[in-house]
Amino acid sequence: MIKVKLKRSLIGLKPKQKKTIQALGLRKINQIKELPENDAVLGMIKKVQTLVEVVK
Repeated sequence: MIKVKLKRSLIGLKPKQKKTIQALGLRKINQIKELPENDAVLGMIKKVQTLVEVVK
């Protein structure tokens, strides 16, 4: 399992980035979600790496 934290607002993002963040289950700034560590999730994290942070 991997913990992901949203560190930036979704305001002003491209629609594709917003949908990726929503697919990760993140809605509010500083919200943390625990997700399975598979290729699909890691790919989504890489696409929005400037907006999220992996928490230990």
